[in-house]
Amino acid sequence: MRCDERNYIERLKKKKEDALEYIVDKYLGLVKGTVCKVLGPKYQSGEIEECINDVFLAVWNHANQFEGDGEDFKKWLYKIAKYQAIDYYRKMGKRDEVSLAVESLVQGLSTEDQVVLQENKRELATFIHTLQPIDQKIFAMKYFLGVKSDEIAKQLGLTRTAVDNRVFRGKKKLAEQATMNR
Repeated sequence: MRCDERNYIERLKKKKEDALEYIVDKYLGLVKGTVCKVLGPKYQSGEIEECINDVFLAVWNHANQFEGDGEDFKKWLYKIAKYQAIDYYRKMGKRDEVSLAVESLVQGLSTEDQVVLQENKRELATFIHTLQPIDQKIFAMKYFLGVKSDEIAKQLGLTRTAVDNRVFRGKKKLAEQATMNR
């Protein structure tokens, strides 16, 4: 059975990936507009894309809590996007404040702190290596090189939706691995 206007909510609740692809295709404009409105011009497109991905991740994780029809879904999705963007705005504001303090402290990192930092980087690289090769490329391009999803899609011969879906699934897998290793 293929996802369409009549069954996407039901399929999303059953964790069918084609339902996620459907809502990304159908509602990306709504989500992006909402996120951009909340975050404003201060944020770079990479940060906005990250927030949008987090919105769809929240929808995926909480789909079973949704009750209603297609119009209710649109309102529910809008609220998730709005509050996710507000949370992101708060986090980024705190990050900006902290980054100034961190920059002044980085030069004074102890050897122990530098070792811990390097260990965290190695651990992240190990997690990324558990992904499929195409996903490894996407993660490296997006998070280490700062390449935008549109450009990644163009370079790898994929659609932007496919890139965003792979980022979503990869982040989910990495989060699961991180909780298992704690």
